[in-house]
Amino acid sequence: MKYFIPTPAISKLELGFFTIHYYALCILLGILAAIIIGRVRYQDRGGNPSEISDVALFAIPAGIIGGRLYHVITSPDRYFGVGGAPLDAVKVWQGGLGIWGAVALGTLVAYLVFKRGDKSQSFGVFADALAPGLLVAQGIGRFGNWFNGELFGKPTKLLWGLEIPQNLRPIGYENYSTFHPTFLYEALWCFAGAALISNSKFLREFLRGRASGDLFIAYIAFYCFGRIWIELLRIDTAHLIFGLRVNVWVSGLGFVLASARLFWPRRANGHYGHTQEVG
Repeated sequence: MKYFIPTPAISKLELGFFTIHYYALCILLGILAAIIIGRVRYQDRGGNPSEISDVALFAIPAGIIGGRLYHVITSPDRYFGVGGAPLDAVKVWQGGLGIWGAVALGTLVAYLVFKRGDKSQSFGVFADALAPGLLVAQGIGRFGNWFNGELFGKPTKLLWGLEIPQNLRPIGYENYSTFHPTFLYEALWCFAGAALISNSKFLREFLRGRASGDLFIAYIAFYCFGRIWIELLRIDTAHLIFGLRVNVWVSGLGFVLASARLFWPRRANGHYGHTQEVG
């Protein structure tokens, strides 16, 4: 008897004139989880939890816009190439949010909003409190790709292979039925990362006495490292630079820069900037 992960037969729920897309639902559930986790962790660090919600009102839309812009810019042929559909560029529920654009624009807007008025803690403490929740949100969001039957990896006969319907298989892979479930790999990687940066004694010791905000940098480094090998498994259409997917390069750059920041020598007094107890 063969075992596999089936692709859901439906990706949306029709309720009269109202349609619920499961991809969008996964994104929303992830956002909710990030806010709840962030509020608890921020309060534990002496922060006012309402500041998390206040900033989220601006940072979340910015993250979605940034993620969509990154996706469209790095996959322009799908929307503006021959036979492309430009209007599909705004159909976020069909899938297509680039995490790098989401993190970049979302973090920038969060910083600008956070700096308005007096806050109970520094932005570094704020970012550190959010880090595990962001990984949980990304992990939950990946299940949206499962409902859409997209972004899977190379063919595999492993027991946990993802069964892809004929009409969703890429050109050249029509005769393969099961593929690496990269959505699941990334979700598990994100959940493991959230647990690691929340509870790792080694990480707490490593970051002890360092600047607040370094836990957020550790989140970037951890996610980027995992995203590299996950991207190398994927077979969906992507632009290449020297034979490698754009996201491999972006992930590699993010990992190098984040790691360099974490291992950068501290000043003679033992720290730089505002410090905190991490974890």
